[in-house]
Amino acid sequence: MTVNADIHAGGNTWRSLPAAQQPEWPDHEALRDVIAELESYPPLVFAGECDQLRQRLGAVARGEAFLLQGGDCAEAFDAVGADQIRNKLKTLLQMGAVLTYAGQVPVVKVGRIAGQYSKPRSKPTETRDGVTLPTYRGDSVNGFAFTPEARTPDPQRLKRMYHASASTLNLVRAFTTGGYADLRQVHAWNQDFVRSSPSGQRYEQLAREIDRALNFMNACGVDPEEFRTVEFFSSHEALILDYESALTRVDSRTGRLYDVSGHMVWIGERTRQLDGAHIEFVSKIRNPIGVKLGPTTTPEEALTLIERLDPEREPGRLTFITRMGADKIRDRLPTLVEKVTASGAQVAWVCDPMHGNTFEAASGHKTRRFDDVLDEVKGFFEVHKGLGTHPGGIHVELTGDDVTECVGGGDEIFVDDLHQRYETACDPRLNRSQSLDLAFLVAEMYRDQ
Repeated sequence: MTVNADIHAGGNTWRSLPAAQQPEWPDHEALRDVIAELESYPPLVFAGECDQLRQRLGAVARGEAFLLQGGDCAEAFDAVGADQIRNKLKTLLQMGAVLTYAGQVPVVKVGRIAGQYSKPRSKPTETRDGVTLPTYRGDSVNGFAFTPEARTPDPQRLKRMYHASASTLNLVRAFTTGGYADLRQVHAWNQDFVRSSPSGQRYEQLAREIDRALNFMNACGVDPEEFRTVEFFSSHEALILDYESALTRVDSRTGRLYDVSGHMVWIGERTRQLDGAHIEFVSKIRNPIGVKLGPTTTPEEALTLIERLDPEREPGRLTFITRMGADKIRDRLPTLVEKVTASGAQVAWVCDPMHGNTFEAASGHKTRRFDDVLDEVKGFFEVHKGLGTHPGGIHVELTGDDVTECVGGGDEIFVDDLHQRYETACDPRLNRSQSLDLAFLVAEMYRDQ
């Protein structure tokens, strides 16, 4: 049970600090009305579920589990259909099954889902043919169409984000507990992938091993509940602080604050200023917290983040999601890991191989090379192997649909193919085939650890 937070509980201390990447809402009275309404809405997730994820991430931090975190760059209100959600979930479940078997450790499955409707942007405005309008900041703020009406920030969209998140979570809960996520079915999907993928032969041995293990357990009459259901958690970037704060509640069991918009929230590279509002906000909530660390992050900044966000040094509280780029990971990551490890803090180290490897194709499409994504993950594993530390997981922008947004992979996509199904509103995502390629390749790396 949770009750609404108020300013006396410390939920609004961020308001006195500079907040980066916030929309310029034209009607502040309308915003206040929306916030008041959101404050009256029921929680999307429960404090006890957040505690459960924090325990699971504690195992990741201790080297006893692996985190698979993935989903859309930016969710869209018009993609809250059963097919899109099912395909995304199916891809993550398939990846999780492969990683669980190969790593022989539990895989904590967390979606970038049911709340990932807001995006930080490098510029506040966009100019086309001499017309300048506010930049698109995600469906929670404004529309993608390049018109004054669509691009004007509208606080009513925050309520739409809540309802879209609720619908998505409702369907995810049904899929993960209602038989759809049965491990034997997930394995059958992976067998289909191995048979049909151009790179499938490489994964055939691993798929056969999983098959034999399942057949052995079936012959022994083993049918645990864990085979039929799956734990699945939601996460998103805590970007629009008015929304996150409105969904912050006091847990009646403990008196602690929880952001009940999602199980886990993270702070991005553009909003992790140590004296800023975002770090202040997440320092007050009890959810597991992620922080994105780019190539310019210093060990001193990482250690200060630990002091601010994990003063009790609790494994599972803080996840560092590194986004260095394939060309920098091997140079920049070792010092960070060494200094943090030497401090005695137990954070979960997770690799985001997407955001440091984006480039613009000649066609104007923003894209990523699958080989660069893979190389950054390889570098991440190499660094941790060299230091004797635990490569805790991967954080990937992906979709369960057959889009053409990233080049390369087993079903090779070329630059000239990008226009065919380029559907993302912001950053390019791995499609289903590329995501499964990555899972099998990461599984091989994990075994080599």
